[in-house]
Amino acid sequence: MENFIEISPLDERIGNAARLIGKEKMLLTAGSLAEGYNTMTASWGMYGFLWKKPVCACFIRPQRYTRVFAAACDYLTLTFFGGKNEDALAYCGSHSGRDADKAKECGLRPISVMDGRAVTFDGARLVLILRKMYVSRFEREDFLDSSALSEYESGDFHHVYICEVVQALAGK
Repeated sequence: MENFIEISPLDERIGNAARLIGKEKMLLTAGSLAEGYNTMTASWGMYGFLWKKPVCACFIRPQRYTRVFAAACDYLTLTFFGGKNEDALAYCGSHSGRDADKAKECGLRPISVMDGRAVTFDGARLVLILRKMYVSRFEREDFLDSSALSEYESGDFHHVYICEVVQALAGK
């Protein structure tokens, strides 16, 4: 953790959340170094304030291997590289952790955080450490705008995790 400093989840260095999540992309990671983890590239998410806490909403399709780890652990991390590691982001978004050690294959160095309960990666510009608070799944009948259903032609509706941002780390 010597390459990071702790900042407030409301720190201005986090920047515009829509741009951060939608344009910069991120690695969403679940699990631990000791018990196993998986990471995936994500470009969907939300950052805001709910239940008197800073929160993130994370979306994971049911077939993603990361979902297995997210269901079993209490913490998730969102890792942002600030435009660096585009090849790693592309690899982690197009390969399954069931078939390969994604971090090893693309040269990422995993780092244990939250006293070993979560994983992020060296070289990050920003890391958000999240504690799961709520999980649900999108349901076809709950969509008011049917145009969004085009994202789910195979019926693989996302699981939605609303998580408290318990720690934010900025790269040095």
